[in-house]
Amino acid sequence: MITLAPNVRVYLACGVTDLRKGMTGLAMLVQQTLAEDPFGGAAFAFRGRRAGLIKLHWHGGIGLCLLTKRLEQGAFIWPAANTTGRIVLSAAQLAALLDGIDWRAQALRRRPELAG
Repeated sequence: MITLAPNVRVYLACGVTDLRKGMTGLAMLVQQTLAEDPFGGAAFAFRGRRAGLIKLHWHGGIGLCLLTKRLEQGAFIWPAANTTGRIVLSAAQLAALLDGIDWRAQALRRRPELAG
C-alpha cells in the first residue's frame, strides 16, 4: 500500500504516455510537458495505450519513486488530453484510481435535517 502525505498534490497527465520511459524520462515529461517541478514533492500519474497499466512518479524527499500498477481486469478511467495536459486529483481520488474505481464519481453526502 502506497501512502502519500495528505497535503501532496497529485497530477494526472491527460492523454496517453509512452510507458517505456523510466524515472528520468517521466521527470523530463513533468518538467517539459506539464511545466511542473518533478522534485517538488507532487505525485504524477501516467497511463499508456493499454488502459490497464499506469505509472505514478513522485519525489519522496530523498529520492525519486516510481510505482507501476497493472489491473488484472478492466481499465483505469482516464481523461482525454486537455489544454493544460494535466488535472489535479485529491488523495481520495488517487486511492480510487489505484484501486481501479471510477475516481470521477461524486460520493453522495447527506446532510442531517435535524440535530436530534
